[in-house]
Amino acid sequence: MQKSFSDLEYAAKKELTRRDRFLAEIDKVTPWSQLHQMIEPFYPKVVGAGRPPVGLARMLRMYVAQQCFGLSDEGIEDAIYDSQAIRGFVGIDLNRESAPDATTLLKFRRLLEKNELTRKIFDTINGHLAEKGLIMREGTIVDATLIAASPSTKNKDKKRDAEMHQSKKGNDWHFGLKAHIGVDATSGLTHTVVVTAGNVSDVTQAHALLHGDEVAALGDAGYQGVEKREENQGKAVTWHVAMKRSKRKALPNNKLGRRMEKLEHLKASVRAKVEHPFHVVKNLFRHRKVRYRGLAKNTAQLFTLFGFANLLLAGRRFTISESRVAS
Repeated sequence: MQKSFSDLEYAAKKELTRRDRFLAEIDKVTPWSQLHQMIEPFYPKVVGAGRPPVGLARMLRMYVAQQCFGLSDEGIEDAIYDSQAIRGFVGIDLNRESAPDATTLLKFRRLLEKNELTRKIFDTINGHLAEKGLIMREGTIVDATLIAASPSTKNKDKKRDAEMHQSKKGNDWHFGLKAHIGVDATSGLTHTVVVTAGNVSDVTQAHALLHGDEVAALGDAGYQGVEKREENQGKAVTWHVAMKRSKRKALPNNKLGRRMEKLEHLKASVRAKVEHPFHVVKNLFRHRKVRYRGLAKNTAQLFTLFGFANLLLAGRRFTISESRVAS
């Protein structure tokens, strides 16, 4: 295959960009063959003399790049033409072919949504990580984060999204949805995702974030009273919930008070792991605002985002452990 001068120049460059390294990391840790095998039965086949569909491997890579860079359908199409790093990741040779267009990617996303394949992507990734011994089952950390939606009524219906709601955090009001997650207490990897409107209380979803084999569960002060709720009765799990800030500030300056403060600090250090998936999704993947209307489409996207967040976190843990062994 003949390469252009720009391709040869790009291949010969001495330093890799952050985008190069990021995509190489995603490429290395993703169980591509397992994902292909899971999606393939739902992917369209050539019928008669019709136009053959774009290859599954290419469409999946285009979709993954879109999610990891927080791009629209049109945005990732443009990025393939603009960025040789993304073009190489997707596997497009512009000397021989054009990039799949935004409409083709839209149809692929709808295929994933219709058949609930993003949930299966999430489960497939977690199964892959469990086989490597990265997801334990003794403890779970629960938490939720608000993801903003547009409050604008400048649309066809002249209304805000009816499935999004306002929620108060501190003294500020936020309009959008909540992503509730259950995270493995040992590895910090997400094993459960539940998406609700923004006004749903965190504590009401705690039971749905447990996989059932835990002996312990941890949550912040928003989960006070979780063990007393009806849906949590009879479960063999011990809850370790953070003390309310006002109560913690009022701890006496004596031996007992210092012990309780030390315990709160220990619980907080374990709970900190739940922030890592949120950091990847909201900061690295730039998913600070919902892209679609309604909970169903946004839930489908969040399964993919948290699945690939797990891959990044697990891959980096492997890299760190390997470097320690080498040194």
